[in-house]
Amino acid sequence: MIFCKTNEEVELIRQSSLIVGMTLAEIAKIIQPGITSLELDKVAEDFILSNNAKPGFKGYRDFPNTLCISINEQVVHGIPTNRALQEGDIVSVDCGVLKNGFYSEYAYTFAVGEIDEQKKRLLKITRECLDKGVEMAVAGKRIGDISWAVQEYAEANGYSVVRELVGHGLGKSIHEDPEVPNFGKRGNGIKLVDGMVLAIEPMINMGKKGVFTEEDKWTVTTEDKMPSAHYEHNVVVRKGKAEILSTFEFVEDILNKSEVIVIH
Repeated sequence: MIFCKTNEEVELIRQSSLIVGMTLAEIAKIIQPGITSLELDKVAEDFILSNNAKPGFKGYRDFPNTLCISINEQVVHGIPTNRALQEGDIVSVDCGVLKNGFYSEYAYTFAVGEIDEQKKRLLKITRECLDKGVEMAVAGKRIGDISWAVQEYAEANGYSVVRELVGHGLGKSIHEDPEVPNFGKRGNGIKLVDGMVLAIEPMINMGKKGVFTEEDKWTVTTEDKMPSAHYEHNVVVRKGKAEILSTFEFVEDILNKSEVIVIH
């Protein structure tokens, strides 16, 4: 069943989303070679709790941590460990928050130190796939229009789209109907209606589309061990143009400052 949200409920999801964005910014401040994913997870949990919210993932279907941290060939749902990040890694950080009875959860893929040009392009195209999908989250269009936009752009740029994992609705539950695949045909699927809140989340592989779930029963990894990237926004379907509730602004403010070189 699909629950369209009132304007008041949308604002509560936006507040929850704000905490996610600020949490990801805390990660942006400290992600670097040598830090472990467990250390990142602890920072995120402490920050969320200090903002009178709860981690949205911890305990969900017995998931043990606050963040999903997926490194290089890991696509999504990576469990934080004592593995130290290395120069050249790419790291998808997916964060969920429950605040005022409503969930928000979205993801950003970080570069650890300097990454090669192939990985830079993968991140760029995956982020643009997200933008293409969001553009289609308009009342009167269909789920398949979002799916097609992501798939068409990814494959036109030489990448593969993960089939086994999808976006979804969002609200009082962290996963609501409808499912939002990243592949499909224009004009197919349910019609989009004003007030639907969707998590749109392209998962794009540098190599082939095949994935498998590791022995921990959570971490999804590419079969060919080629890198994968993941970006996610939470949006409200509106007439004319989707309304984005999530934000990468806090993250990118931090990342852009770190790239400034001061010459004396």
